[in-house]
Amino acid sequence: MQLHQEAWGNAFLLMFVAGVSDGLDGFLARAFNWRSRLGAILDPLADKALLVFVFLMLAHKGVIPLWLALLVVFRDVIILLGATTYRWLFKELTIAPLLISKVNTAAQILFVLAIMYHLAIESLPTFIVNGLQILVAATTMISGIAYVIIWSRNARVAYRSKKQDE
Repeated sequence: MQLHQEAWGNAFLLMFVAGVSDGLDGFLARAFNWRSRLGAILDPLADKALLVFVFLMLAHKGVIPLWLALLVVFRDVIILLGATTYRWLFKELTIAPLLISKVNTAAQILFVLAIMYHLAIESLPTFIVNGLQILVAATTMISGIAYVIIWSRNARVAYRSKKQDE
């Protein structure tokens, strides 16, 4: 709602709290071994749902380029479809986020915070905004391609193993 109304200060504060709470949640889960299979699925889905919504809303408002929002959405759709297909074909799916994916999520959060800070509090130099935009685009593409390559390899191995068992 804050984004729709262009209440950039409130949106910045909410995104900042969401980012800090997500980091704290991850730290606590690792530190105290508070992990579950459900949490391993829901936490990244919630992160991605929030980021996809924010990117689409910022693009809708003309704040960021539409191509960047579509790139973020397309990557997440490809990963979700890949995971679903892999699970459907091979029944087992181990969810292990790649380092580049974590970097991508951090870059997306930092970019969104920078954009909202820029709109609400103080203008940032163009090179910072453009640099973060390039970082988001690059890490989005690299992480998406990395998942496709890794899951394709895993699918080939699982397929060969399945054929040998028959």
